[in-house]
Amino acid sequence: MFVNKFFISKQNGIKQNGTNKGLLIKVVLLILVGVLSSFAGRLSVIQAAEPQVVASDELKNYTEPFQNTTTTLSGDSVEANMYFIKMDYWDVKKLTINFNFQVSQLANKETSDITLSLNGTKFYSFRPKNQTGLQTQAIDVPLKLLQGQNQLKINGQILNKAEDRSYQVQQTPANWLTIYDGANANFEYQLQSPTSAINSFNAHFSGTDTIGTHNSAIILPKQATNAELTAGMYALAGESRTIAAGDNSLSITTKGSSAAKEATYQLVIGTYTHLASEFQEQLDRGRLDKQAVIKTYSHNNKHYLIVSSLNGKLLQKASRFIANQELMKETSATTKYIGENTQTFTSELHSGVNTQLTTQDDYLTGAKHQSRTYFVNLPVDRTNADGSEIRLHFRYAKNLDFKRSLATVYVNDKPLGSKRLSAAKADNDELTVKLPKGQALGHSFTIRIAFDLEINGQNNSDNAQTPWALVLASSQAEIHSQPVADLLLTNYPYLFLKNSTFNQIAVVRPKRLTGYDYQTLTNIFNLIGNYSQSNSGRIKFYEKQPSQSVLKNSNVIAFGTPRQNELIKNLNSKLYFQFDKQKQGFLSNEKLSIEKNYGQNIGTVQLLRSPYNQKAGLLVVTAAKSKDVYLASTQINNQRNIAQYQGDAIVVDHDNNHYGYRFKKHKSLDEKNSFKITVKKNSQLLLYLGIALLVGIVVLGTMLLVLRKNRSMERKR
Repeated sequence: MFVNKFFISKQNGIKQNGTNKGLLIKVVLLILVGVLSSFAGRLSVIQAAEPQVVASDELKNYTEPFQNTTTTLSGDSVEANMYFIKMDYWDVKKLTINFNFQVSQLANKETSDITLSLNGTKFYSFRPKNQTGLQTQAIDVPLKLLQGQNQLKINGQILNKAEDRSYQVQQTPANWLTIYDGANANFEYQLQSPTSAINSFNAHFSGTDTIGTHNSAIILPKQATNAELTAGMYALAGESRTIAAGDNSLSITTKGSSAAKEATYQLVIGTYTHLASEFQEQLDRGRLDKQAVIKTYSHNNKHYLIVSSLNGKLLQKASRFIANQELMKETSATTKYIGENTQTFTSELHSGVNTQLTTQDDYLTGAKHQSRTYFVNLPVDRTNADGSEIRLHFRYAKNLDFKRSLATVYVNDKPLGSKRLSAAKADNDELTVKLPKGQALGHSFTIRIAFDLEINGQNNSDNAQTPWALVLASSQAEIHSQPVADLLLTNYPYLFLKNSTFNQIAVVRPKRLTGYDYQTLTNIFNLIGNYSQSNSGRIKFYEKQPSQSVLKNSNVIAFGTPRQNELIKNLNSKLYFQFDKQKQGFLSNEKLSIEKNYGQNIGTVQLLRSPYNQKAGLLVVTAAKSKDVYLASTQINNQRNIAQYQGDAIVVDHDNNHYGYRFKKHKSLDEKNSFKITVKKNSQLLLYLGIALLVGIVVLGTMLLVLRKNRSMERKR
């Protein structure tokens, strides 16, 4: 306004220099103010895009279970290892270790002791209370010992009383310490708020405390398309494989649901036209024709990561990016565009045949029995084959009684081989043991290396050189594996995975999705995601019965009611638990008598050999009502639940009673191959039966010849 007045007065020939100078000064000041305002605005935008780490004043509490089973440790010197993690965005104020234990009733409480160490540093020792039965101990941990990945070691010296009240030197079965399940680490911390960076959102979204408190969720459109559902499953599987929050899992839900309202961190996936206007406003629509976008957004103390595109194929590509935790951790930008040529595949795992037992030399110290335990995992679709062996490299002290000192290798607590230690090889010794032929190890197993470090009698008291042993990092297990061929729930979900990625999965969904259907999908793909180590496999959704070609070349998952799902309706005659003509409930069969009303209120999980391909699998999760379909799916959402079942079918009712059944006579995926395996396993028996049959035929033939000859002679007479 002042600028306009200046030029008007100039044109009208006003010669008032004082006035003109005043106006000029005002104009200059206004221009300067405008420039400064513009700069300040740009500065605020720049600052808003920069990471801002703000710690909340509120003190939070999170208890992380160690996932340990009840373990009994025998010997007068015992040791156990537990593991837990700390999130990078926690400002920890206090850490308490809680565990329940019991010591031998014969233990001398005045001399027995237990010591805790964290990440190799001892920090607390105590004696058991002078009482029998279960004891509880809560121990504060020095925070300076805390790392991201933490190893808690519990060492015990359990010395028993002798009749003369001296210490029982000889080790007996009564020297034991039992550590019960439920041990945990309790954190008190302040939460560092996420920045606007994608990797910061991802860290909070998948954090143990966020998942454990159900404070994160994947949001899909209410009636998601097949492409959107596929994208959602890729994202869920990618997050599930890295979640370290026990049996807790992410939820797939829709905007406005109770789960979405509770979640502070939300991964919003959908094509642009299906997004809420609030999220559309955050995106540049013009760039989404040939690209997908991943963008952070925060509003009203809620944090969102929006994944969108106009193209369903690009949306799935962006979701594969989300499923790659390496890429997500590396992305510090607030917005990431994904094109057709963007590389999203996960890096190849370098597990191979040889598994290194330890990444660094493991030091064991102390007299008598000392041991280390190592965990070995095989892909879920593989199992141990003949020819596997364990190669152990180690060193040990030279002041041992080598007539009594041994090294022993155990697999799943069963001894495989031992070796006497010797002074000549103390600086470089080794032991190789082969796994017994035909021994099934499962998908994960333990290898324990035990040393009996006996010292000479004259050195028993006040020994200056503590006995020790060192397991070298070059020690490894060479495990030869072979495909698992059992089509039973004990091996689920191996069939839907190949080389640790999705194995041509065709998912046949209900035409219209309910809230329960999203929960069912969460349960089905949570466990599959736990075992998938790569995001390069294929999942494809169908709302109608797929073509015969698709069914023949896929492992099929069908879920929903027969009225919702055409494939389930058509498969009814093939199911173990079949529906009545009205599709309102299940009928009785040879395994279970089902009352009519009861059959209308149960859900089933059925793992069948695919009728479209004898070498493929068919998983059907179904019931007469969507809620009961969801109830059935709760039994296949994590390994602890699925481990309860040995058969190929599950029934769940409203009282949470759940039962497992087996219908298949042959558990092998391929019935023809199953017959061949049966013949091979019983080849010796079949040989004996063949010989016996041949002898029987010869004897019978001989008897017939003798009878005929006798009759002939009688006729001649």
